[in-house]
Amino acid sequence: MDITWLGHSSFRIKGKEAAIVTDPYGSALKYPWPKPSANIVTISHAHPGHNNPATVDGNPKLVYRPGEYEIKNVFIIGFPTFHDAAQGANRGRNTVYLMEMEDLRLCHLGDLGHAPSSKQIEELSGVDVLFTPVGGVSTIDAKAAAEIIRLLNPKIVVPMHYQTKVTNWLEPLEKFTAGMGLREVAPQPKLTVTKSNVPPETKVVVLEYPSR
Repeated sequence: MDITWLGHSSFRIKGKEAAIVTDPYGSALKYPWPKPSANIVTISHAHPGHNNPATVDGNPKLVYRPGEYEIKNVFIIGFPTFHDAAQGANRGRNTVYLMEMEDLRLCHLGDLGHAPSSKQIEELSGVDVLFTPVGGVSTIDAKAAAEIIRLLNPKIVVPMHYQTKVTNWLEPLEKFTAGMGLREVAPQPKLTVTKSNVPPETKVVVLEYPSR
C-alpha cells in the first residue's frame, strides 16, 4: 500500500484493488492539486478545504457521513464526532473514518476538535496508520494529538492539517514533533506500508506536501 499526501487533510491511499482519496479540497487552498483518480472518496465534513470530490477522477464512490460501508473489499466505518470541543456548537460535525484494507487498519481523524469518547477509543485503538491533525486553531492541537496517540497506540502516525506555505494560519509541525520527543523528522515523498513492515512501536512519518 502506498500513501501520498496531497496537502492539508487529503491523502491518496493506493492498494492492490482500490484507491482512496480523503478530504479533497477546492481551489481556496493553493496547493497544486494533482487531480488524482480513486475508487473511494471520504469526506470528514462539509467545509471547502475538505469537501470537493468533483476534483477526483475515476467516478469514485462517495462516503460522507457516519455508517458502515464495503466498497471494493475496503471496509469503512464512519464515527460521528465534532469539529470543536463544544459538541459542534462552533464548527459543526466531523466524521472519523476507520478503514480496513489489505489486512491494515487506517484511521483518518478529519478535523477532529476534541478527545474521542471512551467507546471510540476502544474501537479505534491499535490502528496501523493514524492520520491526525496537529495544527490547532480549528482542530486539536499538538498536545491533544499526542494524548490521542497515547490512547490509541497506533503503529504509524502521519501528521496533517498543520502550517505550510499554503496554510500559514495553522500551528507549525515542529510544535508536534517536539512534543513527541523528536528532534528531526525528514519528510518523505510517500509511505509504503504492508502488514509485515509496520513498526513494533509508534513511529511518526512526515510526508512531503505538493509544491509548485
